[in-house]
Amino acid sequence: MTPLVAGAVLAAAVTHASWNAIAHRITDKLVGFTLILAGGVLIGLLLAPFTAFPAARAWPYLLVSAAVHIVYVLLLMTSFRLGDFGQAYPIARGSAPLVVTVFAAVFAHEVPGTWGAAGIVLCCTGLTGVALWGLRGHRPQWAAIGAALATGLSIASYTVIDGLGVRASGSPLGYTGWLMAVQGVAIPAYAVCFRWGRASVAVLRPFAALGLLGAALSVCAYGLVLWAQTRAELAPVAALRESSIIVGAAIGALFFKERFGAPRIAAAGLLVVGIGLMLHTG
Repeated sequence: MTPLVAGAVLAAAVTHASWNAIAHRITDKLVGFTLILAGGVLIGLLLAPFTAFPAARAWPYLLVSAAVHIVYVLLLMTSFRLGDFGQAYPIARGSAPLVVTVFAAVFAHEVPGTWGAAGIVLCCTGLTGVALWGLRGHRPQWAAIGAALATGLSIASYTVIDGLGVRASGSPLGYTGWLMAVQGVAIPAYAVCFRWGRASVAVLRPFAALGLLGAALSVCAYGLVLWAQTRAELAPVAALRESSIIVGAAIGALFFKERFGAPRIAAAGLLVVGIGLMLHTG
């Protein structure tokens, strides 16, 4: 992984944590995700005429990924509704990299070397520390934890699917645009047709600006990751991207008044060491 690719993934981590915080900030999760997904559809359609159309062999990956992304959003909405942002977000993101490593080895034939494997393990250890520290002294919210772990499995699934798809597409930006356009239709359509009807505009208007900002951050975050997956192996990209957990924990402390604490700082140190080991393989 080159410094340029690592920088792109770290930028994606910050923008990803930011749009997730926006989604959590909007109290009605269906409103938040409707605006973010609908905004993603709009951005994807605006990108499409100015980018190369994804190659035919990429479309099976893109369509399957779109379906997995819908499941991911539903699970993420559930975990945000049931648990704290500083807890649900780290567990969802932190559980994904090891699964991606296994999936990438099986489906993409990418087996990490010694340094890469050590870096991934250290990153996951640090991320797990960030995720589990908040459970100390509190009764575990098992429903929220279960939803967050299921979210992590869906993240690992679409990460590998999209890694293979974007490589086959011949156009990372085109793949990003069409993926956003396809995946973002279902939940807004359900909300408008079956939940709000004619009241949709009134329901969405108070949060429109915040939701569209979240949409722009979401497209930027995933576009950077997809580009990185054409330049580096899937597992290190997935592990480095989940440094967004540190950003998410900081956002939880600063904006949602959730504790950060020394254990999470120590876990962040492990994450930094793990990133250094992964970059050593490049």
